Amino acid sequence: MASENTLHLVISSVGENLYDGPAISVTLPGAGGDVTILPNHEPFVTTLKEGKITVRIPNAEPREFDIESGVLETSGTRAVVLV
Repeated sequence: MASENTLHLVISSVGENLYDGPAISVTLPGAGGDVTILPNHEPFVTTLKEGKITVRIPNAEPREFDIESGVLETSGTRAVVLV
């Protein structure tokens, strides 16, 4: 569950959850350039290109995931990335 300062982020690939938890922000390689999602972002859907996803996690070092392509969907305090 997300607090008002975090969003609930899920990053999944076929048959595997890469990340499922809180995030302060997530920066992704959008088709038109990098996109940073913060808590309570407007609903948003975009395709992702090859690059790196950077997840800022509360009280922890950022985590990075290399992707080839994907899709991002956000709504309120939830973001789902399919890669």
